[in-house]
Amino acid sequence: MFTILYKGMVMFKKVSIIPGLILLVATSYAQEGWFWQNGCCHLHDVFFTDANTGWVVGNNGIVLHTTDGGSTWHPQTSGTTWDLESVYFTDANTSWAVGDNGTILHTTDGGGNWHPQTSGTSHNLHGVFFTDANNGWAVGGLGTISRTTDGGSNWNTQTFGAFRRTLYDVYFTDANTGWAVGIQGTILHTTDGGGNWHPQTSGITWNLLSVFFTDANTGWAVGLGSIILHTTDGGRNWHAQTSGTWRDLYDVYFTDANNGWAVGEGIVLNTTDGGSTWHSQISGTMSWLSNVYFTDAKAGWAVGENGIILHTTDGGANWYAQTSGSAELFSVYFTDANTGWAVGRGGTILHTTDGGSNWNSQSYGTYYDLFSVYFTDGDTGWAVGGTWDWIQGERFAILYTNNEGSNWYWQFEGDLTILTSVYFTDANAGWAVGTGGTILHTTDSGGNWYPQTSGTSHDLYGVFFTDANTGWAVGRGGTILHTTDSGSNWYSQISGTYNWLYSVYFTDANTGWTVGDNGIVLHTTDGGGTWHPQTSGTTWNLHSVFFTDANTGWVVGSGSTILHTTDGGSTWHPQTSVTSWGLLSVFFIDANMGWTVGKRGTILHTTTGGETSIDEENNTQLPRNFSLAQNYPNPFHSKTRIQYILSEESKVTLKIYNVLGQEIQVLVDELQYSGIHQIIWDGREKSGGRVSSGIYFYKLTIKGNNYRFTGCKTMLLLK
Repeated sequence: MFTILYKGMVMFKKVSIIPGLILLVATSYAQEGWFWQNGCCHLHDVFFTDANTGWVVGNNGIVLHTTDGGSTWHPQTSGTTWDLESVYFTDANTSWAVGDNGTILHTTDGGGNWHPQTSGTSHNLHGVFFTDANNGWAVGGLGTISRTTDGGSNWNTQTFGAFRRTLYDVYFTDANTGWAVGIQGTILHTTDGGGNWHPQTSGITWNLLSVFFTDANTGWAVGLGSIILHTTDGGRNWHAQTSGTWRDLYDVYFTDANNGWAVGEGIVLNTTDGGSTWHSQISGTMSWLSNVYFTDAKAGWAVGENGIILHTTDGGANWYAQTSGSAELFSVYFTDANTGWAVGRGGTILHTTDGGSNWNSQSYGTYYDLFSVYFTDGDTGWAVGGTWDWIQGERFAILYTNNEGSNWYWQFEGDLTILTSVYFTDANAGWAVGTGGTILHTTDSGGNWYPQTSGTSHDLYGVFFTDANTGWAVGRGGTILHTTDSGSNWYSQISGTYNWLYSVYFTDANTGWTVGDNGIVLHTTDGGGTWHPQTSGTTWNLHSVFFTDANTGWVVGSGSTILHTTDGGSTWHPQTSVTSWGLLSVFFIDANMGWTVGKRGTILHTTTGGETSIDEENNTQLPRNFSLAQNYPNPFHSKTRIQYILSEESKVTLKIYNVLGQEIQVLVDELQYSGIHQIIWDGREKSGGRVSSGIYFYKLTIKGNNYRFTGCKTMLLLK
């Protein structure tokens, strides 16, 4: 176990989870804080209404949509940052998606607009099923079963006595006949639309995660421990089928009584005889696959962790990956509130004309990675990057557009370096820097590029100019270079560090910042004559810095880090980033409107400078800015990270409990300083033994002289 300390604060809100415990969670609204515009995380469910039209839902409220069978996926705005666990469509327009904290979303236009519905619960919802546009069920934490008969305008709780076991999936063959499955081998059955639920005997204690029926008699359920159960009499009797694997299974789908698929921990199984025999198919991945869907016996999709989407057109004989818009993005630039570009891995160029609500790919036909993009107006821009291979070594490219990116042209290509950053002071004068101390300069919009003598062989990662003469470049080993004559001469400045520096920004010829490895932030008020460290409060690598004036700035980096200052960096405060992926570039057009991009195609946007308002309800006895985040990853195999924030020095305990409420581990029990803390749980109990698969609770208690804070969340350990 270890902790990482950051200074700062986030905002919080109280909601119920289980009796006697209070759950505090970071809240994010469509126009507050940072919210998703693109990118992907873990995907939980996939649904198609025909061979072309489908949707995927996942972590952080992500919804992806395709109209071409998955060749391209486009994000839809869900309006939530809660994880979405399940989605169901009754036709190409009408759908419901459910997720954490009792989230239920509804659309009547194919996801063009998603609207929240009131579920009446704060428990996580894991499964949803509708038999028509009116009748549906959602199941989830602690035995939650909710039903609607009016398309979700009203959701009513159905109960099964004192049943409190979490349910993961639900399936109905008609408006009356259905099944729900969950932890410890739970199978519930109803023949009156859920008015009454009766247990069925599964014969196992493994968690069941998915259930599927082809008619009122014939069904399957799968779960942990490679379990596959089968019934031919509506569940009166369930029999185990031989899966042929030791891996956990997360979902099952059949196109008829014979042809079916089960997916799980890096595995796809297929049967053509109703499960009498199951055979492994080559998926090409070891990633967890959480859900599978087929439109017929040939065409199917599977989704899972890290944004993976697999597709088959031959019943699974061959599976190949589809993109979920998850190419790594290295740089972002906007010319106004609507018009922007992001560039990244494999030649990715994305363009938006509506502030990022929609991003469209711009192609120029190369696989070179693009590390930096810069525009001098809405039409004229450059992108630089490069590639490396064993035969040719390093190669670089400079791309140019004069029509908003509708066409990108090769301006310059060469070898022996990769270009990492580009900057222009006007439509003619520009500089590009790269590996091996490379600096290139143009005075004719890139018609010709000439090398400048940098005086270093260190890789350079960032370049910035305040006018046509005055500039800086930063890079490996704490390198800072400075010029006052457009780069005819570059001089070294003393940084006082050997950490790699990735980004540099100046608000005038004197005032600037540079950031880099191990949380380093350096500041100068004399043009770099002297550089002084500022306290960032983090040890994550910092990749990009941006200021809108001498006081207001942001830094982003690894570990989903976003830092904000309003006093020129004298103090830096973390902001909630709603992603777990590393962030590589940040850009603002004013003190409120900004974007940050990074790994897995992440694009986050804010219209409030990244700040989130406080929900004052029921907070009179609590100090502001305490919060407990959802563990990551979740579910997890061996280790998971838990993060929480203290607004002041406090006595802290962090404990792990099983579903019976028994304390199994104490992770923290000490006085801690204010800031962001992270701790790793390795799935072990106090005695050192590994705990079994299942649901666990982690409870955070914070005590001060005149306050007490308690937060609790659930997590799922899968082996």
